[in-house]
Amino acid sequence: MLKAYERWITGWENQLCFRSNNRVVRPFEWGLDWSSAWPHAQRYPRNGHNEEQYLLHLNQKIMGQSDDFFAYDSPKDFRLEDNLLRFTSPVQTPYPENNLVHGGWWPAKDHKKRAVIVLPHWNASLGQHAGLCAGIAKFGISALRLSLPYHDYRMPAELERADYAVSSNVARTIDSTRQAVIDVRAAVDWLQQQGYERIGIVGTSLGSCYAFLTCAHDSRFKVNVFNHCSTYVADVVWTGLSTQHIKQGIAEDIDLDRLREVWRAISPMSYMDKFAAQKSKSKFIYTRYDTTFMPYLSEAVIDEIKRRKIHNEVVVLPCGHYTMGETPFKFMDGYHIISFLVRNL
Repeated sequence: MLKAYERWITGWENQLCFRSNNRVVRPFEWGLDWSSAWPHAQRYPRNGHNEEQYLLHLNQKIMGQSDDFFAYDSPKDFRLEDNLLRFTSPVQTPYPENNLVHGGWWPAKDHKKRAVIVLPHWNASLGQHAGLCAGIAKFGISALRLSLPYHDYRMPAELERADYAVSSNVARTIDSTRQAVIDVRAAVDWLQQQGYERIGIVGTSLGSCYAFLTCAHDSRFKVNVFNHCSTYVADVVWTGLSTQHIKQGIAEDIDLDRLREVWRAISPMSYMDKFAAQKSKSKFIYTRYDTTFMPYLSEAVIDEIKRRKIHNEVVVLPCGHYTMGETPFKFMDGYHIISFLVRNL
């Protein structure tokens, strides 16, 4: 019976994943030009390293001084119009549209100075997660849904998907992650300017990775919900159903172990100790039949969290990565997210 159920969920996962037929296999690139604005690249010039050696060197320096890597100057141009927040990203890229951050705003009528930042999944369309935000607001917590780098409003005209957020370009993927974390921290500045004192975050899939990195580097988050969780960015790209086109573009040039090392500075496992030091309350949600964030990767995260005795709750839903967004699982997921926020924020 269980095997039949697993086959049904897995078949549904494949159907949902491959209904998108516009994935592009892009060539492998180290992309060192994307590192030029990083504080560590300016502090530690290349000095004869080959491309891989230099990125390994930068990863080690970043992890040792990650507060500098995710530091920023707070934007001065926050503006809210028709419940849409806009501000200039502290991280500038060659794409003007990507340099303007957008956030949908769902203010609660009786918010009691509580607010949550919601980070969507990779390739989320503009309207996705709006239902979750509306539900959070109904329970007295204002919600700000941020567009991730290279997504919806921020997508360069040359793209159909948010390919530049996670791709076969190694340094651009790091740069996009750095931008996402800094954009979230800047959004917290705006929330505090509006008088919000208790702030939480909900991240889904790629947004969960960004949320974890942000929480590890910012003590202002009191409550965190990680909707899907995994260890290393490289392992997700290498094993996930939805990222096989990326693996196809890079597998001839780099293996998993090497990719893990050059993306170590943007992987949650690298910052477990920093995360533990923040003393926030966290909920980890993952799925039994996930084909994108493989369950053993999620379980490895939970093991590390428990080993450090971090306050946490864990929920395992009987579905997969894509099916979590479908009925009835999306309602189960929403219940676990909102109830945790209401109880703890």
